[in-house]
Amino acid sequence: MEYVDPIRDIQKIIAIKKKLKKQSKRDLLLFVFGINTGIRVSDLLTLKVCDVWEETGIKEFVYVGETQSYGMKVFYLNYKVQSALKDYLNYIDFKSSDYLFKSKKHDQPITRQQAYRIINKAAREVGMTEKIGTHTLRKTFGYHAYRKGIAISILKKIYNHTTPSETLRYIGIDKNEDHYIKVDVNL
Repeated sequence: MEYVDPIRDIQKIIAIKKKLKKQSKRDLLLFVFGINTGIRVSDLLTLKVCDVWEETGIKEFVYVGETQSYGMKVFYLNYKVQSALKDYLNYIDFKSSDYLFKSKKHDQPITRQQAYRIINKAAREVGMTEKIGTHTLRKTFGYHAYRKGIAISILKKIYNHTTPSETLRYIGIDKNEDHYIKVDVNL
């Protein structure tokens, strides 16, 4: 597997969102979901509408996985994800059994290759030259979570890594760079 980078520049993230919003609500949701949760693209693509929606509205948490080695993982759906979900689900006619990222050609989810094309094309169109792939979404989540003060131990657990240094390397943090954290209790 080739190494890919996180998207470090917030302005690039905003530009990609604008690009995807014009292109497709589904593609925008894929990007927003990925960079705000850190869920693997392979797991994102298996999500169904019933995994994120109930009669009362968007769920607060999504449950992913169920492998012997990792078990069930729980991911919080923040305001950005919930907003993108509402926008998308209000736009399409769906059944709860539909795949969330359904292909336009059939009732199956888009492929991992299609997800790669969506992400990579949008990144190139906004002028990014870094190596971009499906793991970019997951790495972007971790990079920005760490920069905002989330403990590396929490990210390590999310990524199922064995050491903090493995997680730092994965999310593209140089251990020699200055890292200022705003501890803003704001009581």
